[in-house]
Amino acid sequence: MTHKPVLVLALLLAGCLGPATKENYYLLSAPPAAATGATPRVLVGTVSVPESVDRTAMVIRVGPNKVDIDDANRWAEPLKAALPRVLAENLRRELGSTNVYSSRQATTPAPDFRVGVDVQRFDSSFDEGATLDALWTVTPATGPARSGQTVATERAATRDAAGIAAAHSKAVEALARDIAAAIKR
Repeated sequence: MTHKPVLVLALLLAGCLGPATKENYYLLSAPPAAATGATPRVLVGTVSVPESVDRTAMVIRVGPNKVDIDDANRWAEPLKAALPRVLAENLRRELGSTNVYSSRQATTPAPDFRVGVDVQRFDSSFDEGATLDALWTVTPATGPARSGQTVATERAATRDAAGIAAAHSKAVEALARDIAAAIKR
């Protein structure tokens, strides 16, 4: 009979802890590229990301000075890897070039342009959507570098993590358009 209190206590603790939360994973994505040419050759280098969002769990802004770390909704890959990959995919489409790579992909012959990006802000909010504020530099093989800043805010189609991921993907499209315009100049 002395085992009954231990069994009851174990059952109560199990009930209090509840079931484990299912984690959901999200990716940044780019629309399909219809690249047809082999030039220009572009290498997207390292993309820096603010430390406050450099984690797998989504960081959701819930107030002017408050964020929630959403452990149930996570990025499937580190943002430092996802952003250069998706930016390169978007640049392929914008430039019509099959030779646009991110630094983590296979090396290319000497690129015509190198792209560097410093993300200043990567905000996610169920109310406001996604905001991407990035400083970027395009360095041609010859000639002076061109720099700029892109601030893109995209509303989320749905007020959930999937909506946030899609909105950030759209914001990266805007960044790619600005960088492609600098490359075409």
